[in-house]
Amino acid sequence: MDNIVFFDSEEHRTLLPLTYTKPVAELRVGILKIKEKWENAFHEKSSYYTQPHLASLFPLSLTENNLFLLGGLLPSESLIKAISELKEDSALIKDGRILAATGSTLNAIKHPKEEINFKDDIQLIKRPWQIFELNGAEIENDLKSLDKTSFSSTLEHTQIIGDPSKIFIHESATVNAISLNTTAGSIYIGPNAEVMEGSVIRGPFALCNHSTVKMGAKMYGDSTVGPHCKVGGEIGNSVFQGFSNKGHDGYLGNSVIGEWCNLGADTNGSNLKNNYSNVKLWDYVTESAIDTELTFCGLIMGDHSKTGINTMLNTGTMVGVGSNIFGAHFPPKFIPSFSWGSGTDFMEHDFVKFCNTAEKVMARRGLPLSKENKSALQWVFDSSNKYRS
Repeated sequence: MDNIVFFDSEEHRTLLPLTYTKPVAELRVGILKIKEKWENAFHEKSSYYTQPHLASLFPLSLTENNLFLLGGLLPSESLIKAISELKEDSALIKDGRILAATGSTLNAIKHPKEEINFKDDIQLIKRPWQIFELNGAEIENDLKSLDKTSFSSTLEHTQIIGDPSKIFIHESATVNAISLNTTAGSIYIGPNAEVMEGSVIRGPFALCNHSTVKMGAKMYGDSTVGPHCKVGGEIGNSVFQGFSNKGHDGYLGNSVIGEWCNLGADTNGSNLKNNYSNVKLWDYVTESAIDTELTFCGLIMGDHSKTGINTMLNTGTMVGVGSNIFGAHFPPKFIPSFSWGSGTDFMEHDFVKFCNTAEKVMARRGLPLSKENKSALQWVFDSSNKYRS
């Protein structure tokens, strides 16, 4: 096998709105994206067999010897071993579903010549809330596969509670006068990241490359701040995919934030209902709220969405792509993609104006809003018309 191809299945729809703009394996769980976990495991590059509207943005690349992997599948030692032992034109099966297959064409995942049953348990990301549920364990798993030769646990003017050997700070990171607690898990501070003075961090926690924890922030365990983010205030068991900001005070818990999002100052998200009942969350498959079977569940936010200052969000709020929320009143628990407004008063977010803003936001990180990206976002805009009407 000299090439990995991630294929999307039903999870691409059950993970919306996070997957409106990317294949499933592009999601970050722990320190790494799903695709990066597998690339590290097999030391190969990857591409995608994904949804038509994403195909130009994430093009497919095939060779004579491909390994096809189900996009939401997380690696384990037994799974890696079973996949590495697959013969040509064979597939690894679990509960009637193909987990992995080998072959020269896409026919390998449609009509494998041989099927091998995988008997061990698997971790498959099917729903958005699984990302924060599994995040702490995945931080620890990712640390096992990462090259840590440029990392150290030696710090000055810093309080360490717990085991210092569970602290991994890259030599290019800036960390001063903070408190680190590894009692419940490891702490990872990536390349060119910064933790400003007065911050308090409990593991498991990951701060990825070029990201910043601002002064006096409180970071609780099982949280990941993806690359090129700025975060402050109070955050617990939440995952920022990357390129997003929550730069000021306010609480966020048990949440997943997509890319290119911004949470305005003092944005607060509830993650627990007053009656302690299970949280319900919008489901794009049934087009209704479903029971997450969780007591704690906060905000799920798609790419390019934003909140204004002092925004209040209900427990189990789902925000689509490209939405803008503001005002003093609680908005609905489901906010469709490209919505603009406050409370129950929402209108359609003009697509041209949205693109103008997105171009400026991405330019601040030295990235363009490509025509392929615009095309994918236009598809999301069009397909979301039924929810906004």
